[in-house]
Amino acid sequence: MDIEELYQRYGPMVMRRCRQMLKEENEALDATQDVFVQLLKRRDSLKMTHPSSLLYRIATNQCLNRIRDRQRRAATPGDEFLERVAVLDDTEPRLEARSVLDRLFGRHQESTRTMAVLHFQDGMTLEEVAAEVGMSVSGVRKRLRGLRASLDEVVKEEGE
Repeated sequence: MDIEELYQRYGPMVMRRCRQMLKEENEALDATQDVFVQLLKRRDSLKMTHPSSLLYRIATNQCLNRIRDRQRRAATPGDEFLERVAVLDDTEPRLEARSVLDRLFGRHQESTRTMAVLHFQDGMTLEEVAAEVGMSVSGVRKRLRGLRASLDEVVKEEGE
């Protein structure tokens, strides 16, 4: 299958994923294009046995990178706060949730965040997540269990 065929067939799926994660149409469009640019750059080294899974994973990683870049680009803490206020409806609870998530994921590998997004947000089974990230089901289960334990610690710290 060539890149144009992949784009025609899987482009809408990639775009939905990017919209879901980024919440902004223009950024989702850019991220979708970047997914296919990555595919073009690496087409000789990628296994195309399951293109939908590959594209979904590339899209997820591309969006996570963009979200991290957004946070890094904030010129000052005040600017980042204003950006959050501008894009959120129910600001205070979301800021608190964001703070908890930042502390939570700061304690774990980046791949654990990907697993959590795939399982908890996207509703993939542990088996599907394991296949997506190239780990065993027990490995994914162990990482997510550790994440839950860390969440309990972070929530406990919040209450103190």
